[in-house]
Amino acid sequence: MDRKILVVDDEKPISDIIKFNLVKEGFEVDVAFDGEEALKKVYQFQPDLILLDLMLPKLDGFQVCKRVRESFSMPILMLTAKEEEVDKVLGLELGADDYITKPFGMRELIARVKANLRRIEVDKKQSVGSNIISGNLAIDLDKYEVKKEDKILDLTLREFELLRFLATQENQVFTREQLLKDVWGYEYYGDIRTVDVTIRRLREKVEDDSSNPKYILTKRGVGYYFRRI
Repeated sequence: MDRKILVVDDEKPISDIIKFNLVKEGFEVDVAFDGEEALKKVYQFQPDLILLDLMLPKLDGFQVCKRVRESFSMPILMLTAKEEEVDKVLGLELGADDYITKPFGMRELIARVKANLRRIEVDKKQSVGSNIISGNLAIDLDKYEVKKEDKILDLTLREFELLRFLATQENQVFTREQLLKDVWGYEYYGDIRTVDVTIRRLREKVEDDSSNPKYILTKRGVGYYFRRI
């Protein structure tokens, strides 16, 4: 069955070009032109991935991302013409998996889409068949579920993938570039801040004190690793 992509952009010429190229690649594509329409189509169309413009009428991309993340975990790639770091970071903190700055090449966009969808397929096929217990955390590798003191944590798919990757290779330090390649699933074109923001979000959910983490640790000047306690 064709993978379904929801394109959310109020500039019709841009959304038309994106849709044309994605359909050519074999995807089923629907389009929304404002934030309210986007939320309706998320429920109606049930996309496997969302391409979400930042500047939208009615509800902006930040609001849409936040609302989608309350119920869904599919990858969200934000499209933004803004260069300010704060906008990119805010999008990631609200649950976006990545961002692409306009203007972008169609080959890059399609590569990002395919990489995110491929990552989901790989993860679904992996069956480790065991849990990882560390302190008050229990990571169920088959159910995509993390419990902290028996309470299920609300992780996005990307946050779970990152935690699982680190936890299954405990005490091994990974650079940001390695994590982008192995967890995000592609050679990264842009800002490696994506990893830092996702790590921070993850720490806020799994750690007792995110400013003094005990599970997801930083090796200064190198990268990140998971420590079992």
